[in-house]
Amino acid sequence: MGFKCGLVGLPNVGKSTLFTALSNLPVERAKYPFSTVEPNKGVIPVRDERLYKVAVLAGLEKITPATLTIVDIAGLIKGASKGEGLGNRFLAHIREMDLLLHVIRGFKATDVPHLAGEPDPQRDIEIINLELILADIAFLEKRREKILRNAKSNTPEAQLEKNLVEKIYAHLNNGKTARTLLLSAEEKAIAEGWELLTMKPEIYVVNLDENELGGKDPETVLSISQIAKETQTPVIGICASLEEELGEMEEDERKAFMDEYGLPETGLDRLIKLGYDYLGLITFFTIKGKEARAWAVERGVNARKAAGKIHSDMERGFIAAEVIGWEELLNAGSLTTAKEKGIVRLEGRDYTIKDGEVILFRFKV
Repeated sequence: MGFKCGLVGLPNVGKSTLFTALSNLPVERAKYPFSTVEPNKGVIPVRDERLYKVAVLAGLEKITPATLTIVDIAGLIKGASKGEGLGNRFLAHIREMDLLLHVIRGFKATDVPHLAGEPDPQRDIEIINLELILADIAFLEKRREKILRNAKSNTPEAQLEKNLVEKIYAHLNNGKTARTLLLSAEEKAIAEGWELLTMKPEIYVVNLDENELGGKDPETVLSISQIAKETQTPVIGICASLEEELGEMEEDERKAFMDEYGLPETGLDRLIKLGYDYLGLITFFTIKGKEARAWAVERGVNARKAAGKIHSDMERGFIAAEVIGWEELLNAGSLTTAKEKGIVRLEGRDYTIKDGEVILFRFKV
């Protein structure tokens, strides 16, 4: 899938460790800032037990889960919006992302220096947000001149764009991110085309010490949750170094280790689920030949558009979709039996896809 999640944050907060844990791809790390120069990129599978159950029922040999692309972007420092550190490269890479995973240092580790001084989550969040706001202000100042010139034509479209750029510009100058500004659907569609950094959805990922896992959320997570209320930003606490260790273990060893820490599921699984939900994604499944496959699409997508996620020919030549819920399929025992019982529905192009449905698209080109 084309959904990209960018790991952002100050240097030495654990972004590269988290990237390795998520992607199982080793990257160069060091206890000094800017050890990540060019972004590391990995494609991570989204674990979904429903897919495996469907595949086992159908006796299929190949299982292909849905995926997300994860990108580890160079650390940001104060002044990045003016080119400090690797600021210009950092900001350019962020514009390509669909979701920002803002990693915040919650671990103590005296042997890993923190560029901003002693770790202070609130200050660290403010540094990142301010640099993104300043970068958006600089971006809009350039665009504003052209928009104001176009507004002299006095067309409704030009006036709408002029009013919108002024509204967002003023909001940013008040120190607020663009995503906290209430916009109409029409305004939002225009603003999204500008790829503003502070309009992108964001999750705060607090990188904790191992001893803070299990049981109730630690104080660091609770304090950041209070900060995040104003912007309605989701918050999750994980230990990146522990997640990296878990990724190297066999299944039985991993389960025993997690039980010891009181973890019902890995932090990475929780993070992926949270990201999926925040992006408004759902999953449907297909069975073709000997392969069961999961596909991620935006919630509310219709059958024809969903078919296009598989291949553009399927969208162009869409005829109908054969649909059954994954649980209905399991209860039936097989797809053949489900069809005989008449519980496989035939839906048209405007049918809204539901999470967990098994679909066969009929098309002709």
